[in-house]
Amino acid sequence: MTDKPALAAGIGSPPSDSAAAHTRTMLWILLVVYIFNFLDRQIVNILAEPIKRDLHLTDTELGLLAGPAFAVFYALLGIPIARYADKDGTNRVRLIALALAIWSAMTAVCGLAQNFVQLLFARIGVGVGEAGCTPAAHSLISDSVAPEKRSSAIAFYGLGVPIGSLLGLVIGGIVNDLHGWRVALMLVGAPGLLLALIVLVCMREPRHHRPAGTAAAAPARLSTGEAMREIFASRAFVYILIASSVVAFLGYGKALWTISFFIRSHGLSTTEAGLSMAVVLGLAGVFGTWLGGKMADKFGARDKRHILTFPAYGMAVAAPVLFLGYYMEDWRVAVALLIVPTILNSAYYGPAYACVQGLVRPQARAVAASIMLFGQNLIGLGFGPFLFGVLSDQLAPSYGQESVRYVLYGAAWLGLIPAFFFWRASLRLNAELKSG
Repeated sequence: MTDKPALAAGIGSPPSDSAAAHTRTMLWILLVVYIFNFLDRQIVNILAEPIKRDLHLTDTELGLLAGPAFAVFYALLGIPIARYADKDGTNRVRLIALALAIWSAMTAVCGLAQNFVQLLFARIGVGVGEAGCTPAAHSLISDSVAPEKRSSAIAFYGLGVPIGSLLGLVIGGIVNDLHGWRVALMLVGAPGLLLALIVLVCMREPRHHRPAGTAAAAPARLSTGEAMREIFASRAFVYILIASSVVAFLGYGKALWTISFFIRSHGLSTTEAGLSMAVVLGLAGVFGTWLGGKMADKFGARDKRHILTFPAYGMAVAAPVLFLGYYMEDWRVAVALLIVPTILNSAYYGPAYACVQGLVRPQARAVAASIMLFGQNLIGLGFGPFLFGVLSDQLAPSYGQESVRYVLYGAAWLGLIPAFFFWRASLRLNAELKSG
């Protein structure tokens, strides 16, 4: 994966050495920002069991903290912030730095919570801060990278999802066993404040560095209504939105409750569960995200339909393998079986979001990304962990500690739904993708 910074070679026509170098720097910094985004968001998964014991929570309350407390405010604020990011005069670098500082500070505050309500409001604060990151980042990347390299570039940024989740599992599990969950939350939150300063110093807003004489060529801003009409006029966008929202619903639900499954059903400690799932959600997720972007750029150059072929067929293959993983009684075999579906289910990120950026004009790109994130977070993060927890509580009288296992059985087969919608979207790409 050492060729990622070379994505900058696709910028411009042709790019200068300084422009290419800046784009490489931008991609690496945005990757680190997104790693912190998911590290701070997802560390609560590995800390769920000790938080539950310490604060005397039910599975439903735990699911509420991991899901809706974050997702509702993230989703609702994402679209207006994205509208602001799409304005030609907006400095997206400053917006990302401010968002990073807010969510990092609120992650540290989570470690100070003494009861459910306090932790609930702190998690809301994390969601408010993180709402300002990804739409602006996708817009920056799309303005800086040529369309034929866009899937790989956005997939490179998307590596922050599995890497951040991996670090959250490892750091959270180890620090919790040594010093408790409160120290773990404060430890991962504080460095983000320093990173916010690095963003301000080392990144620049491309809109403010246009070549001389091009300022008048800045695109006219679309109204909110015009942007929405353009976005939802695309049937491919609607299919991708549905597919990605279901992926997120299943992914966020499994991310939280698979860890609880290994702790409850297999008797692992938080450190053991964190390290085991780091292999699955982290390393396998990194490879799958990278592979999805590379496959989309390679085969999509021949036929645009193939940008989404790998996510569609991969998710269909993943479903039965995932079911077997949850069925196995030996936890080592279970972990091994979860690796393949994690690779296949992670491959959608770069292709899906690159398609979204290509289905609309530049003036609507951040809003299009924010609508995707609205669906993924409100439906996925908002309801995935929460409903999985509710179902687990409902099944507990019959299955006891094994209730989570039976919830995950059903979740495995639901992966066929996004596979179908990604396939449907792929059939529309030749007609709907724009050239710029």
